[in-house]
Amino acid sequence: MASSVALIVLLGLICYKIFTWIRLPGFLGILLLGMAIGPNGFDWIDESILLVSGDLRKIALIIILLRAGLGLHRQTLKKVGLPALRLGFIPVITEGFVILLAAVLLLDFTAVEAGMLGFIIAAVSPAVIVPKMLHFIHTGKGADKGIPTMILAGASIDDVVAITIFSAFAGFYTGSSLSVTGHIVSIPVAIVTGALLGMGIALALLYLFKRFKVRHTKKILIIVAASILLTATEDLLQNYIPIAALLGVMVIGFIIFERKPELGLTLSGKFAKIWVFAEILLFFLVGAEVDFLLAIDAGLVGLAIIGIGLLGRSLGVLISLLQTNLTLREKGFCMMAYSPKATVQAAIGSVPLALGVPNGDIILTVAVLSIVITAPVGSIAMNIMGNTFLKGKSLE
Repeated sequence: MASSVALIVLLGLICYKIFTWIRLPGFLGILLLGMAIGPNGFDWIDESILLVSGDLRKIALIIILLRAGLGLHRQTLKKVGLPALRLGFIPVITEGFVILLAAVLLLDFTAVEAGMLGFIIAAVSPAVIVPKMLHFIHTGKGADKGIPTMILAGASIDDVVAITIFSAFAGFYTGSSLSVTGHIVSIPVAIVTGALLGMGIALALLYLFKRFKVRHTKKILIIVAASILLTATEDLLQNYIPIAALLGVMVIGFIIFERKPELGLTLSGKFAKIWVFAEILLFFLVGAEVDFLLAIDAGLVGLAIIGIGLLGRSLGVLISLLQTNLTLREKGFCMMAYSPKATVQAAIGSVPLALGVPNGDIILTVAVLSIVITAPVGSIAMNIMGNTFLKGKSLE
């Protein structure tokens, strides 16, 4: 296992450097590396790493969400509050149901199968979006209108909505007794409980850091450990109360920065250094989950469904941004920034197949194709459009 980790890190750094040198997103090189030497490629990686892949990806995602929380400012959130809330709900619901209709018509799916497909595909990828938005916040791009912060906040809710509605359709298939109304009500409940738990953990940690002398390095470890336990709590209580744990993780960072700005800046810098390793691990393992041959098998119909879904999402983004002062170019950036898929699709794309859904293999195939297409294209588009369409000067 140790030699596999060394291989991932060394080759990951090389691929990252090559792709940034040719002006492509560095993470794309790592993603392709995972596809090439993972179990669906040359299979050079120890199986023991892949057995804990889900946990390792979760830890990496926690690190980037903590960084995101430490990069949010109260005044900016106030400025973008309502549009961010709309971005959290409208695009994902629009895309999910557009794909549902397309799958029924083009793939002859049942409504339940199409619903599962729709809300697997509809979730955006925080792993792709968050680093980009943090970069734009750092360089001041779009800061005058709070555009990166708005997208960060909206994306954190987007995944909660997608996974909850997917769970509802999966429940319909398995005969779960929870009603449609119950699933709908669980969305705001999950958001509120996640935010409150994140706030409580942050305040407890700040008290701990004030009461006892703790070095910054140890603070990082304690914060990451507390965040992991928060996500474990979500799994433990999922049958009793819904919790948006990943949103709670972001709230931990936000509260720490809000209460102790100097500490927040210090911790943010340290998390940025940890992210160098976490990014390699996250995108390599996401790539390792991708079966490129499956993606090819999806064919033109799979591409059509993904494209139709993205049109629905873009319409949802435009609706969400009504009555804002964003220019047409800035709205175009928001549409592209809200398109990448990766982590959620890799995590739950195989669930319908495991449940015995008749078209589960097709659902997995289209989920894989959505990663292969939208993650690199969306990231490249964010780079180009963000640097061209967003106002602001580098702070470096």
